[in-house]
Amino acid sequence: MSISTSSTAPVPPGLVIAPQLPDLMVPVAIRRGVFGFLRNHPTVAIGGALLLCLVLVGIFAPWLGTVDPTALAPGRRTRLPSADFWFGTDLLGRDIYSRVLYGARVSLTVGLSVAVLASLAGLAIGLVSGFVRWADGIVMRFMDGLMSIPPILLAVALMALTRASVGNVILAITIAEVPRVSRLVRSVVLSLREQPYVGAATASGTRTPMVILRHILPNTLAPMLVQATYICASAMIVESILSFIGAGTPPTIPSWGNIMAEGRALWQVKPYIVFFPAAFLSVTVLAVNLLGDGLRDALDPRMAKSL
Repeated sequence: MSISTSSTAPVPPGLVIAPQLPDLMVPVAIRRGVFGFLRNHPTVAIGGALLLCLVLVGIFAPWLGTVDPTALAPGRRTRLPSADFWFGTDLLGRDIYSRVLYGARVSLTVGLSVAVLASLAGLAIGLVSGFVRWADGIVMRFMDGLMSIPPILLAVALMALTRASVGNVILAITIAEVPRVSRLVRSVVLSLREQPYVGAATASGTRTPMVILRHILPNTLAPMLVQATYICASAMIVESILSFIGAGTPPTIPSWGNIMAEGRALWQVKPYIVFFPAAFLSVTVLAVNLLGDGLRDALDPRMAKSL
C-alpha cells in the first residue's frame, strides 16, 4: 500500500514525510564536470589548449596559407620575414612558414606514437615483472642494461643500423623509452601486490591474469598516463636532435630538427631560420609538460583531497 503525500491523506504516527524539493545538485554536478576540473587544474587547461592548437595547425597546414614545403626557388633564398614570406625563406628559397607548419606533423606524430607504443610495451613488461616473481630479475636486468645507455646514443645507434624514415625514428626512440615505463609500472605493481584485496583475490582462487586485469592494471593507469606525457615531450626533443645531426628524418621531409640544422650555418646573420622552428618546438614541449604536471596533480589522491 502506497502512502500519499497530499494534505488530505492521513499520515501514520511516527512517520515524517519530507516535502519534495527541486534537485539543486544538478547544476553543481555540471559545474563539477569538465569545466570544474579545468578550473581546478588550470595547467591542464592551458597545456591542453596549446597542444590542441598545435595539433590543429599540423592537420590543417595545407589550408593555412602554406605552399609546397619542398619547392625550391633559388631566386628568393634567404629572404627576410615579410608579408609575402611570414617566416622568411631558407638557403634554397623554401618558405620557412610552410616548412614549420608541416614540420609540426612530424614532431607530433613521433611524440604521440612513441608515448603510446612505449606505454603499452612498458605496461606489459612492468605488469609481468612486478607480479611474476621469477621473471622479475631477468626482465629488470635487461631493462637496466638499456637504461644504462643514454637515450640519444641508443637512438643514434639504432638509426645507424636502418635507413632514415619517420617509422624508424619512432621505433628507435620507443626502444629507448620503454625501460622508464616498465620500471614505473613495476614499482606500482610491487606495492599493489601486497595489498589485502589482492591477497584475498588470490586466496579465493582467482587466476593470476584476472587478478592483474581486475585489481592491478586499473591502479597503474594514472601514473602511467602522467609518464606518457613526459615521454611524448622527450620523444619530440630526441627526434629534433636526431634530425639536427642528420640521423633522423630524411631531408625531404620537413621537421623542426632538420630545419634548424639547415639554418645553423647562418645563425649569426639569418637567425630567423633557426628561431621559428625552435620556438614552435619549445611551445609544444611546454604544452605537453604543462598537461603532464596538471594530470599529475589531478590524479594524485593527496592533491585531490586538498582541492
